[in-house]
Amino acid sequence: MDSTQLHVAIMSSPGIGHLIPVLVLGNRLATHHNIKITILTITTNSSSPEIEFLKKFNEKKTIQIIPVPSIDISHLIDSNTKLFTQLRILVREALPEIRSGIASMNHRLVALIVDIFGTQILPIAEEFNIPKYVFHPTNAWSLALFMYQQVLDQEIESEYVDLKQPLEIPGCKALRPDDVMDPMMDRSDQQYHEYLKLALEYTCFDGILTNTWEELEEETIKALRSNEKLRSVSRCPIYPIGPLRRTVDITEHDEVIHWLDKQNQKSILYVSFGSGGTLSSEQIIELAWGLELSQHKFVWVVRPPSDNGTDSAYLNSNENDTGGSLEYLPKGFLTRTKDMGLVVPMWAQQVEILSHLSVGGFISHCGWNSTIESLTSGVPMIAWPLHAEQKMNSTMLTEELGVAIRPMILPTKKLVKREEIQEMVRILMHTKEEKSIRENVKKLKLSAENALSEGGLSYNTMCEFVKNIRTS
Repeated sequence: MDSTQLHVAIMSSPGIGHLIPVLVLGNRLATHHNIKITILTITTNSSSPEIEFLKKFNEKKTIQIIPVPSIDISHLIDSNTKLFTQLRILVREALPEIRSGIASMNHRLVALIVDIFGTQILPIAEEFNIPKYVFHPTNAWSLALFMYQQVLDQEIESEYVDLKQPLEIPGCKALRPDDVMDPMMDRSDQQYHEYLKLALEYTCFDGILTNTWEELEEETIKALRSNEKLRSVSRCPIYPIGPLRRTVDITEHDEVIHWLDKQNQKSILYVSFGSGGTLSSEQIIELAWGLELSQHKFVWVVRPPSDNGTDSAYLNSNENDTGGSLEYLPKGFLTRTKDMGLVVPMWAQQVEILSHLSVGGFISHCGWNSTIESLTSGVPMIAWPLHAEQKMNSTMLTEELGVAIRPMILPTKKLVKREEIQEMVRILMHTKEEKSIRENVKKLKLSAENALSEGGLSYNTMCEFVKNIRTS
C-alpha cells in the first residue's frame, strides 16, 4: 500500500440484498481506484449467504471486512413489528459496536459510506470528523421520493394509499398511490415514522451515491441535481455510479449451469423472488400450474411458502434449510415437469444463470439487485413486485423502459392465477411483443456497459467522487 492511498469505510446493513451491492462498491473502489476499503457488516444469526460472500471476498484480499456480531432485539420488537422497523432497530442497537470498529482503525478515514439503513451513523461520523456519504443501492426515482418525503409528509394529511391522484415529485414521474413503498402505507405504524426519520437523515450527508446510470434515468437525475424544489430539501451532490453488480463466477460443479449448457439459446425462463421474498402457499400452487401449463422450459428457485407476509424470510433464512421435501408444490408437479424444468430449493447462482446464453426471460420480484443483473445480462422480465420499492421498480420497467410485462393486478393485492401466468410466459418468450422488449433490453445492456467503461458517465462520476474525497 503506498502512502498516498485513501482509506474508506463502508457500512452494510443486515441481509444479503444489502451486502452484495456494498461489497461490489467496495471492490470497485479498491480495484479501479486504488482505495483501501474496510467494510463493517452487521450479520444475523442465519446469514449463510452473507458468510459465503464474506469468505469469497476475504480470499481476494482486495478489501478488509469487519463483521459486527448479531444483536438480539427480541425484547424491542413483537409479532407486529414490520421488517423496515426491525432493520432500523437492529442497526441502531449495533451502533456502539460500529463505533468501536471505527475507533480501533489505525488509519485516517477520508470517507465513511453507509447503505440505506446505515444513516443513523451520523453522530459517529461527526464525532470522528469523517466526511459522510450514503450509498443508495437502488434507482434515482426512489431516491427522489426519499428526498421529498418530508415535504409530502407536511403537505398531505390523509393516507397516501387512499389518494385519488398520484403523488407529485418535482421534476420526476409522479407516483401512483398503489406504488408507494411499504413504510408509506400506514402513517400510524412505527415503520412510517422510522422511514420519515431515515428520509430526513439522507439530507444531512455530504453526498449520495446511487446505483443507477444517467442514460437510464436522465430526467430524474437532472431533477435531483437542479430542480429547485428538490434542491431546497438537500443540496448534497448526487453521484450516479451504476450499474454495479457481481461478476460471473461459476463454480466447477454447479448442476444448474450444467443443465443450462444443454439447452437452446434464449429458451429458458428463470424464476426467482430474491433472497428474502416468499409467496403464499396458494400463490406457489398457481405459479407451479402456470409454469406447467405454459409448456415452457424453466429454472425455478423456490422457497417454502410464507403466509405471514412476503418479506418474512428476509432476516430468517437458515443455512441448513434446503426447502424441505418440496411437498408444498402441487402433487405430481416435479414428475410431470422433470424433462421441462429444474426446481432449485432456496438459492442459486443468479448472476451466472442470468448471464447464460440459454436464459431468455426472468420472473422477478424487481428488487434492484435482480433488476440490475437482468438488465446488464440483456434478459427481459415478468415483473412480480412483493415489497420495499419493488412496485416502483416494476412501474419503471414496464411503463418507462419497456423491458418487462406484469400481471393485470399487483400480486400484493390479488392472487395471480395460473391462466394469467401461462399467458405472460407465452407473451415474454414467444410473441411479437417479446421482440420489442428484447430490443429495449439489449439497448439498455449496451448503455450500461458504456456507462461503466473508461470515459463513460458512471466511470467519470466515480472518478469525480474519488477526487472530492481525496481533497476534502
